[in-house]
Amino acid sequence: MNVETRLYRIGGHTVRVRLEKPWTFKALTEQQRALVDRLRRGEDIGIESVPADRREQLSVNEALMGKEAMTREIWDTLDETERSEYRHALDFLQYAPFEVAEGEPVFTFTVHAEVPAWLEEARPQWKKVTAVEEIPPYYYGYTFGSKTIYEYLVAPEVRAGYFVMDKDYTEGDYYPCPRMGGKTTLFQVNTSLMIQYTFATAGLGTLLLHASVTRYEGCGNLFFGVSGTGKSTHSRLWHEFVPGSDLMNDDNPVIRYEDGRFLVYGSPWSGKTLCYRNVVAPVNALVRLEQFPENRIARLEPLQAYASVIAAVSTIRWNHEIMSLLIPTIERVAMTVPCFQLKCRPDEEAVQVCKQAILP
Repeated sequence: MNVETRLYRIGGHTVRVRLEKPWTFKALTEQQRALVDRLRRGEDIGIESVPADRREQLSVNEALMGKEAMTREIWDTLDETERSEYRHALDFLQYAPFEVAEGEPVFTFTVHAEVPAWLEEARPQWKKVTAVEEIPPYYYGYTFGSKTIYEYLVAPEVRAGYFVMDKDYTEGDYYPCPRMGGKTTLFQVNTSLMIQYTFATAGLGTLLLHASVTRYEGCGNLFFGVSGTGKSTHSRLWHEFVPGSDLMNDDNPVIRYEDGRFLVYGSPWSGKTLCYRNVVAPVNALVRLEQFPENRIARLEPLQAYASVIAAVSTIRWNHEIMSLLIPTIERVAMTVPCFQLKCRPDEEAVQVCKQAILP
């Protein structure tokens, strides 16, 4: 079996990723290799948050990362072999700053060449435990014996692939459906890696938090809230009005308890904002955002902080085993990390009100 293997260190944990042929890791350009070296050192290369009202920033960020879209003109020049290689090349640029040469992995994730027969044959025995189907892509979670199975659909009745984890979540296998190309497969691979990371590190004092994190004076401040609240907007306003602040991650940073304190790490999962910095900082504060006609901030009591943080944790709440492993870490966050509620407008005053309250 022809397999490519790479190791990544994310949030202080080593992860092994394996690709079976025909799947390959897409080669980096010379420009991207230089960028990756800078991101591996934690440098800020000018990537900015992409709020809903500033989608044009996405193309700016893509240019900064050296991403080039396939055009019809280029496609027409490729032969069938080259087209197949392109379709099966997974763009792991976002993971490259976190690549390491060695380390004991907490889990292994493998992308396989095809869907095994046993998986479909066992479908009548699957037990559905969760469903996410508000907008495509949809996914459904099942249990089958000791295995956890996720089924991804890009449209109703159009399956993209299956993700299967073993009982202790140390082995994860993604099986793309036929005719699924690299872009679709990479989207599901990212989702699957985040799920397995959450499961495999749940008992290791580690959380994936749905938040935007801005660093100031060497410490990380995490802004979170329900979707559409303005996490990215508030981070962008900090960078605009607070000199010396910079973006660590804009969607799913890793928080980990180490040596008596919480640290926040940049990660390969940053939503629409291509911020993939290999950077770490002590956590200064967590700030729950809420849109409001005035700017007000208040410190949350531990019980309020717990309720706020647990709602922002990237996890699967149907799995009671995983939740029981995560809860002690969430409780520790609520008890030891200053947590605030900021009711605000998207303006400079909101930043100054927040800054004055959360900085020691």
